[in-house]
Amino acid sequence: MIDPHAPAPPGSPPSWGGPCGPQAPARLPVRPALARFLVLAGVFVCAACGLVYELELVALASYLIGDSVTQASVVLSVMVFAMGLGSLAAKRLRRLAAAGFGAVEAVLALVGGSSAMILYAVFAWTGGWGGLWADGPRFLLVAFSLAIGVLIGAEVPLLMELIQRVRRQDAGGAVADLFAADYVGALVGGLAFPFVLLPFLGQLTGALLTGTVNVVVGAALVLGLFRRDLTRRARWLLLTANVLVLALLATATVLADDFERAARQAVYGQDVRVAVRTGVQEVVLTGDTDGRSLGLFLDGRLRVSGSDERRYHEALVHPAMSGPHARVLILGGGDGLAAREVLRCPGVRRVDVVELDPGLARLARQDPGLSTLNEHAYGDPRVHVTTEDAFRRLRSTPSATYDVVISDLPDPGITASTKLYSQEFYGLLRRVLAPDGRLVVHAGPAAARPTTFWTVDATLRAAGLPTVAYRVAARDAGFTPGPDRTAAGPGAPRDWGFLLAARTPPALRVGTAQDPRPRTLTPRSLTRDARAASRTRIPDLPPSTLVHPRY
Repeated sequence: MIDPHAPAPPGSPPSWGGPCGPQAPARLPVRPALARFLVLAGVFVCAACGLVYELELVALASYLIGDSVTQASVVLSVMVFAMGLGSLAAKRLRRLAAAGFGAVEAVLALVGGSSAMILYAVFAWTGGWGGLWADGPRFLLVAFSLAIGVLIGAEVPLLMELIQRVRRQDAGGAVADLFAADYVGALVGGLAFPFVLLPFLGQLTGALLTGTVNVVVGAALVLGLFRRDLTRRARWLLLTANVLVLALLATATVLADDFERAARQAVYGQDVRVAVRTGVQEVVLTGDTDGRSLGLFLDGRLRVSGSDERRYHEALVHPAMSGPHARVLILGGGDGLAAREVLRCPGVRRVDVVELDPGLARLARQDPGLSTLNEHAYGDPRVHVTTEDAFRRLRSTPSATYDVVISDLPDPGITASTKLYSQEFYGLLRRVLAPDGRLVVHAGPAAARPTTFWTVDATLRAAGLPTVAYRVAARDAGFTPGPDRTAAGPGAPRDWGFLLAARTPPALRVGTAQDPRPRTLTPRSLTRDARAASRTRIPDLPPSTLVHPRY
């Protein structure tokens, strides 16, 4: 590498000083104006790649661990902190800015590009996030955030040194140019991740492709534009390192599909029958097409088990259907199983299903296993499916439209669902209920997370809807209930908690003499389940609102 203390050759432009002492201008193969443009273009691409790494970690952590607000806060705060550390560490490399930047980009491309695959591998082959690895993967997430943040933070001082060596300018102008290119690149990366990389390539291939772009641009900038600043040995070392990183990323990209299939089998078992990523979530169906052994996973979380789902759906639907039920609204329930139970009751004239994910509703119609399990409910002319956000739908629904509203939504502990368990949302539900209408809400496991369950109860009451609580035990083993995708221990409580609400205090009963008798639910078991739920009560909890979620 060049000797930074060597005197400038005769006739060269004057050197400038800085914290690291005087520096000679770079010996460039192109005109300074073009070189400056190329450096800023490199800043643009590196910033885009850096933001994709950040968003990919946030998205993968939210999918694998749950609670997207917490995961986003951890990843972004650790990464920003680490960027400061990286900027400080890069001060020692400023005399060797070109070589240092080349090394940083090679390492960043390898670490950032492979991070999604490594995290998913740990998740798949260590039994989820439970057992011995209960905290290990979370530490791994923090470690990736720290490492990527340090490397991104080291880029800015080194790029500042390189752009100043291309053409001398005042520090304020150089900072403005550098950060303008950096922020525009971050904008492009931030938009490319959700609208291009994630839907068309997926998390694994998208991250690997981003790393490939990162290493190519970093190597081209250093080995092409600043190659005269490097010794022959330094050039060969950087070239070898970049080729090795590029080969590793390319190999991982080629094997990504096989890896994903193997990891999916490690997570869900060998009988994965359908695995699709819709515009909303990943949907996986396991088991045979007879429906009895079917398993439905949404974003890695078990939602339906063919051997146990009837206990859940009968408890969800039939107590609410014990009064007038000509007009029924189902929020969620895209699998068609709640609609199946509603249609068993005589006197139903119309069932509106509001499901956010059209891909799930399509599978409920077309998949032989799922359609068998829901008894082809979507083929009934009384059922009308709308793919829409439930909050938006309720705001445009006239008052007193429905006799029964069934809220078959994801657990309130999942951040994306918290607005659908808010006081404002329940106020909208109260408005669309008929005067003698009834509302039932799936409120998460009463035994495993009583605070969440009774917060839903407090929120319903704050919206003017008196409630009665009940629960039903779940028999299916293997996963704890709720948002965390963790393996269930032998002593883990398994139950589903429900809240029946109305404008006046509702009576808890199972249908009328004319209604079909549920297979798993009886008046005696329902009374027993209500007593069991009441024993978990936590009084005086504040309600959850849109601006102050409490789940």
